[in-house]
Amino acid sequence: MNVFLDFLATIGRIVINWCHAAGAMALFGIDGLSHLIRPPFYPRRFGSALLEIGYFSLPVVALTAVFTGMVLALQSYTGFARFSAQGAVANLVVLSVTRELGPVLAGLMVAGRVGAAMAAELGTMRVTDQIDALSTLSTNPMKYLVAPRLLAGTIALPLLVVIADILGVLGGFIVSTLKLGFNVTSYLTNTLNFVQVNDVVSGLAKAAVFGFIIALMGCYQGYNSKGGAQGVGAATTLAVVTASILILAFDYVLTEMFFAR
Repeated sequence: MNVFLDFLATIGRIVINWCHAAGAMALFGIDGLSHLIRPPFYPRRFGSALLEIGYFSLPVVALTAVFTGMVLALQSYTGFARFSAQGAVANLVVLSVTRELGPVLAGLMVAGRVGAAMAAELGTMRVTDQIDALSTLSTNPMKYLVAPRLLAGTIALPLLVVIADILGVLGGFIVSTLKLGFNVTSYLTNTLNFVQVNDVVSGLAKAAVFGFIIALMGCYQGYNSKGGAQGVGAATTLAVVTASILILAFDYVLTEMFFAR
């Protein structure tokens, strides 16, 4: 009986800790968003964050998208050949890239690169008392450090996904026409005729949510880190892991909202 009660108590503590963490993250995000609609605003901090999240993440996102499109075309051709449905390769590539693979893979790549950097930067500032120094200088740390990053993440990732969609479809086009023997005109016609505005818009909406999640997790874990260098390392790991898990979870939720009938 005692073993069973201890097991229930352990489960209860885990659930309570999860709820506490979720509530703290939600309040942190709401606080950060509230500072976006209240002056002052720091355009240089926003521009720097936008450059870091968007421009400097472009190479890794672009390479991921191109090779994903190539592999997707090759694998789908192999599978469709069993049913003599090779003509559907173009349709599958453009649909998969715009709806799912573009925003999800871009989000995961940016989470690994930018989320970790944000957590490390803010975590170092926290353990070296630089965040407290900002408060001493009458500068709100949430407004100066967090709010610009939240806005930049929400804007930058959809822009990256637009490029990822184009390059992903281009990767599939290259493999299909040069290796698999597809007609160039036929492939492009099938792609343009099959894709719909809702497919692209849903992917960009997902990207905006994912960008906000990445910035939120990076800022939250770094802002609340403690324990010196070890704490900064733990915050960096947690930022990437939690952002990646939330991206996959919200991907299902958003897909259900957009495409469930």
